[in-house]
Amino acid sequence: MTGIDGPVLFHTTGRAARITLNRPKVLNALNHEMVRLIDEALRRWERDPAVETVVITGAGERGLCAGGDIRSIHDDARDGDGTASAAFWHDEYHLNARIARYSKPYVAVMDGIVMGGGVGLSAHGSVRIVTERSRVAMPETGIGFVPDVGGTYLLAHAPGELGTHLALTGAHIGAGDALLCGLADHYVPSDAVRHLVDDLADMPVREALARHVRPSPEGELAGRRKWIDPCYAAGTVEEITDRLLAHPDPAAKEAAETLLARSPTALKVTLVALRRARRLGPLERVLDQEYRVSCAALSTPDLVEGIRAQVIDKDRNPRWSPDTPAGVTDADVRRFFAPLGEHELGLAGPDSTTEDAR
Repeated sequence: MTGIDGPVLFHTTGRAARITLNRPKVLNALNHEMVRLIDEALRRWERDPAVETVVITGAGERGLCAGGDIRSIHDDARDGDGTASAAFWHDEYHLNARIARYSKPYVAVMDGIVMGGGVGLSAHGSVRIVTERSRVAMPETGIGFVPDVGGTYLLAHAPGELGTHLALTGAHIGAGDALLCGLADHYVPSDAVRHLVDDLADMPVREALARHVRPSPEGELAGRRKWIDPCYAAGTVEEITDRLLAHPDPAAKEAAETLLARSPTALKVTLVALRRARRLGPLERVLDQEYRVSCAALSTPDLVEGIRAQVIDKDRNPRWSPDTPAGVTDADVRRFFAPLGEHELGLAGPDSTTEDAR
């Protein structure tokens, strides 16, 4: 348990156990301590017959969680040996898997901003609530990183090539598109969320949802599949970009301009990771792959540079190396998927992600 000033608050009311991410000044950014606390609580509640439902929310008005604490990852990659970040990801990805397989209803309130690690805490849950304020994204390529926390698993299973579009561009989506892409289950107006959470303490999840779920506003992505699906079906980042630039829809050209500003290495690795995730099977195998990719990213210049440009110095002018997709070789990409030996994540057992990167 934590006190009223802890980074995560826990309490039970009636039949529901509550998790509240409690770092509102940094939009509830997730650190290693928070991961450990949440995992411990979930273990305890799973054995507690008095707890029938778990509900996760974020403190403050801005959102559930903006992602992992990337400042600490930047410092570890730049000045340390990467072991602290690898340990964080090890426990975080295990937590993502626990949430996905949790034996009791796990209700994630995805109100406001939900990005990166926040998606990992919510979109693997059994009941995922979005509101008109929801802004959901996996924006990792913008900091020289690759979608993780099971993000490549989730996006690989989105309809058509919508997941490829979201993974490569890092685009933010609202409630309707989160539902379309399989990242959420139900729409509840934000002013009804508090009442929903209160009802979850007193009644089964299905009954509480029936009181508050409403039809979702329409999203934008369904109408854009006429260019998203054919453009992102291409086999390489270069061809995807060329197809987007050649398409007459202005939104396609905007997507191309976004890709041209992203880390070329991160784009190429992300595309391979997504295509492999479609074939790997269960979430655990994909998390094992993501762990390899994340650990490899620690020794590349783009992760440190991307976080510097977006978060540390905020000049929004990263200097990627290589600075074009043509400069990223197949060998460069394969290195991200190399086995880690005794340091594997191991969620799916030995040799779970030995498929060649291609």
